[in-house]
Amino acid sequence: MNNVKLETWEEKVLRNYLDGIHLINIPASRKKRLVILKWLVRKFEQEVTYTERQVNEIIVRHHSDYATLRRELIGYQLMERENGFYWRLPAAQCKSETEIMRQISL
Repeated sequence: MNNVKLETWEEKVLRNYLDGIHLINIPASRKKRLVILKWLVRKFEQEVTYTERQVNEIIVRHHSDYATLRRELIGYQLMERENGFYWRLPAAQCKSETEIMRQISL
């Protein structure tokens, strides 16, 4: 899939699952969920450490199931957690979509 088609597909996923800044529901499809999580992780600043409470407060602005989305951000390796603190991984450290999909399919 070339970049233009991929962007169009991702934009369509966002349109289908978002109502303004609110996530209507969490996609069952892993590929669509990754698109939503990549959108959500951009709500966190680079190089900022957050407490779990702060992470929950940011996520709940967009969807009430903050616990699932918080775990998914960690599971999809878009954020990291240690000793109750969370931070967004720089894009360079994030695995590619292919690597993530391969890992979660195991």
